[in-house]
Amino acid sequence: MPQDMEEGRIVCTRIARVPEKHVRRLSRHILRAGDIVFSRRGDVTRFAVVTNTEEGWLCGTGSIRIRLNCPDLDIGYVRRYLQQETAGNWLKHHAKGVTMPNLNTGVIRALPFVYPPLPEQRRIAEVLDRAEGLRGKRRAALAQLDTFTQSIFLDLFGDAEAERWPVVSIADFAHPGDGSIRTGPFGSQLLHSEFVDEGIAVLGIDNAVANEFRWAERRFISEAKYRQLKRYTVKPGDVLITIMGTCGRCAVVPDDIPIAINTKHLCCITLDREKCLPLFLHAYFLRHPLARRYLEQTAKGAIMSGLNMGIIKAMPIPLPPLELQQEFSRRVAAVEKLRAAHRAALAEMDALFASLQHRAFRGEL
Repeated sequence: MPQDMEEGRIVCTRIARVPEKHVRRLSRHILRAGDIVFSRRGDVTRFAVVTNTEEGWLCGTGSIRIRLNCPDLDIGYVRRYLQQETAGNWLKHHAKGVTMPNLNTGVIRALPFVYPPLPEQRRIAEVLDRAEGLRGKRRAALAQLDTFTQSIFLDLFGDAEAERWPVVSIADFAHPGDGSIRTGPFGSQLLHSEFVDEGIAVLGIDNAVANEFRWAERRFISEAKYRQLKRYTVKPGDVLITIMGTCGRCAVVPDDIPIAINTKHLCCITLDREKCLPLFLHAYFLRHPLARRYLEQTAKGAIMSGLNMGIIKAMPIPLPPLELQQEFSRRVAAVEKLRAAHRAALAEMDALFASLQHRAFRGEL
C-alpha cells in the first residue's frame, strides 16, 4: 500500500497481511522481484522497487504494479532515476483528477526515461547508493541521539514513586501572573484575512508538530492588530502544546524568538522557573509513562481530539528537585549541540547527493 513505500523501498514495519487461503484468489496481484509499485492516488511520487525479500507479496489497494520487461535495465538505476525530483514532478503534472491526483498505467508508461548502457547504469546506481549510505548513517546517528535523550530522562526521573517527589499539577507551577496557561485568539478575534506579508509572527501547529520548535509557514499580523492581541504574546521558554488538529505535540519556544503570538490551536504555558524548567516539562509530557497514561485516559477520541486546556492544567506530575531538572537541562543542551552538528552535516550530504543525482542523469558523473 502507498503508506508502505519510502524512498523507493518497501517499509516492512506496518505491512497489512491476508490469510494464506486468499492468496490463490488474488494471484494476479502477486509481486515479483524487480516489479515497481506506485501510489495510485494522493502522493503519486511514492513508489517502491520490489526486492527478493518481498517476492510473493501482494500489491495492495491504492497501488499500481509495473512489471518491466527490458533486460537492458538495471533495477537499481531505475530506482534512482525515479527518485529524481523531475520524475516526480512529471508524474504530478500528468496525473488525472482535480481534487486528488490519480495515476494509471498509461501515465506511468508515458514517463520519459533515459538510460545509458548497462555498465554505466550500474556505476551510477553504485555511486548514488554509496552517497545514500552515508546519509543513512547520519540519520541513524540522529535517531540514536533521540534515544539517548530518552535514556537520560528515564535515568533521572523514571522512578518517581521511589523518590517520593510531591505530585502536583501543571497549574501548580505555572507562572503566578494572569494568563500563564492560555490558548490563542478565537473566532472573530483573529481572521485569516487579517494576516499580512510581514509584521508580528503568529505561531501555529506547524511550529510544534515535530515536538521541537521549528519555523514553518510564516504568518504575520500588523502592529496595530498585535496591540489588540498582546495578551497572547509568546515568551522565550514557554511550552507549546498542540490541542487541535495533530494533538499532543510539544515544543519549547527558543530564546531568540521575535515578538509573536500563538493561535487557538496551541496551549501556551509560561512556567515559574523556580519550580519547573521548560525542558523538564517538555520531556515529561512526551516521554514519561505517567504522562502518556494520563493523556490516554483523559483525552477523548482516537487521536487525542479532546485535548484541551483543562486536561493540560490538571496533568499530575511528580515534581523533582530543581537541581535535578537543571542537571537534565545541562545534559540535554549537550545532546542538542551534537544534534545540531549532525543536522548541519546531513544538510551538506543532502546537497551533495542532489548534485550527484543531477549530474548522474545528465551524463556528467
